[in-house]
Amino acid sequence: MKVLIIEDEDLAVRKLQKTLQSVDSNAEVVGVTDSIRSSVKWLQDNQAPDLILMDIELADGQSFEIFDKVDVNSTVIFTTSYDEYALKAFKVNSVDYLLKPVQKEDLEAALEKFRKMKQLLGVGESQGNLNVDSLVKELQQRLQPREFRKRFLVKQGQKLVSVEVDDIAYFYSDGRVNFFKTKDNRKFIVDYTMDELEDMLDPDRYFRISRSFYVSIESVDQIHDYFGNRLLLNLQPIVDKEAIVSREKVGDFKKWMGK
Repeated sequence: MKVLIIEDEDLAVRKLQKTLQSVDSNAEVVGVTDSIRSSVKWLQDNQAPDLILMDIELADGQSFEIFDKVDVNSTVIFTTSYDEYALKAFKVNSVDYLLKPVQKEDLEAALEKFRKMKQLLGVGESQGNLNVDSLVKELQQRLQPREFRKRFLVKQGQKLVSVEVDDIAYFYSDGRVNFFKTKDNRKFIVDYTMDELEDMLDPDRYFRISRSFYVSIESVDQIHDYFGNRLLLNLQPIVDKEAIVSREKVGDFKKWMGK
């Protein structure tokens, strides 16, 4: 594995080289650059390495600028002292990012992830470099707090009203139309499918007990055993159909309730 190190601190370079050798004795450092300008020139003049270990803060700016000046056809592991740069890193060819000072076990884990992703996408050690576009979503979900729906705009007679998600007890479907009930027992039609709601609702607060029901943790009044290894819920306010936890959901539901 051929590695380029982009880092403007001599001590950090030496530490990275030493740590890299201790993690992978076959890794070969083919170059070291310390600025945006020198990195761009190196990448223009040399064959793309398998991997680049890249510091984000360089003496002449942020290393993201490198990607604006030259095509980078290598996978990148960023090193940084600042968490705030992590998400921006995922917009380029980054498989991971490491907080400085880089620890051996962290680098080892990042390299292992790099190898596994290459295998997963069918890219051998000598068959070019990893395109990590497919990893961006997973990495963002791991590091970026998800934004969940805060309110729904629904019809009430001839007008539209905004209902806070915090006021909603549960969502359910009658097979044709989806509804939600508020904690004060108001009922509204909601213009989203149950699958769409799955991406909108905070999973710490709402759980999909079946294909047709999403319940908030505050709405669960009583839990009863039900035939077929299922559970029957008494909800508040009272719902006009049975709220049954499907058999395949029972284990996860119990964990969710016990958090």
